[in-house]
Amino acid sequence: MSCYLKGKDKILIRLKRMEGQVRGIQRMVQQGKYCIDILTQLSSVMAASQKLGLIVLENHIQGCVRDTVSHKRDNASVEELVKVIQEFVKS
Repeated sequence: MSCYLKGKDKILIRLKRMEGQVRGIQRMVQQGKYCIDILTQLSSVMAASQKLGLIVLENHIQGCVRDTVSHKRDNASVEELVKVIQEFVKS
């Protein structure tokens, strides 16, 4: 089970908002808008994406990892978490 299910509606709202922002940027490029304005909007989408990633990561830690470690005493989940965090912070 995915641990983000309790916040699924909020996650989907954020994704739809980001989708709208990306469509707006596409229109800006098609219309030949000023580069700085496009970069500003891209920065906004990037920040929203990172915030969303942190929300999903927090849900994963609070749910999936906590449950697995407390019930199974499984170090593999902790190792997986470390790898996930390392990949996430690269972006």
